[in-house]
Amino acid sequence: MQSDQSFLSMKKVLVFGATGQQGGAVAQALVSRGRAVRGFARDPKERNGLSLAQAGVEIFVGDMFDEESIERAMGKVDAVFCVLPNSGQGAVYGISNEDEIRFGKTIVQAAQRAGVKHFVYSSTVAVRNGPTGVPHIDTKAEIEAYLRSSKIASTILRPATIMETLLSPGMGLNIGAYSFFVKPQGSFQAIAARDIGKIAATIICDPSRYLGRTIEIAGDEISGLDMQEALSRAAGKPILYSKFSDDILSGSSVMAGSAKLFEAGQLKGEADIPGLNAEFGSFLRFREWLETLGRARLEAALGHEGASLSLR
Repeated sequence: MQSDQSFLSMKKVLVFGATGQQGGAVAQALVSRGRAVRGFARDPKERNGLSLAQAGVEIFVGDMFDEESIERAMGKVDAVFCVLPNSGQGAVYGISNEDEIRFGKTIVQAAQRAGVKHFVYSSTVAVRNGPTGVPHIDTKAEIEAYLRSSKIASTILRPATIMETLLSPGMGLNIGAYSFFVKPQGSFQAIAARDIGKIAATIICDPSRYLGRTIEIAGDEISGLDMQEALSRAAGKPILYSKFSDDILSGSSVMAGSAKLFEAGQLKGEADIPGLNAEFGSFLRFREWLETLGRARLEAALGHEGASLSLR
């Protein structure tokens, strides 16, 4: 761990996606370690943006569609954390697969021109063996390849399913049910956004240990039945788990593609969780997360009647 004095000599870390789940957690973790942080945000008046500003994060107003704003954001930063809006949620973010790839390449190019010393990119476990044939996932594989081909020293993180996305509104909790991509006995790995922040901050604050590495990360491995038990306990009422029906999956190419990758094991995750705990500190298990950081999300999902699924 570096000394307080060495922290003071460092320039800012630029965090993309600062008002989102991952980026916000990374920004908060860096601030708690004494690093100066610049958060790239389209709307600084969002609640998350306001809380980051209060924590001491410099909010830089920019738009990923505006390459000039990305270029300006790079001024006087020595490290970048990059997580991108997911093209699989085009209806939410209004971006295509091509947009996501262009954003990633533009940010890498701007960082290279600015002389950034360390670039941390948040990808996905699914691209462990390269392109998958699922377009909204293969955007990450292409950006990974482009980053590796650049001259920037980098570290790639591949998070498993993010716990916050498991409690998106419309998953059925309001009617005492819950559905996801795995069979009841099938398991997959997951990680809390807070713990992504903790890992990324550790890597950025001690770059020499992590340059050139690609690290798959997760904090827990859970099955459908594990979620049924944990959700029922946290909700104080029975929650019945089932795998998404074929009718639901066939209605969305994004859902169908994700289901295919869970079925093949590519989205399950193969992180060495005990090893990660030893290296980065203990992570939240899903049950613990439900009872703490995820409590507000659970209560919102229990009372929600809409239909929406976030995969990132």
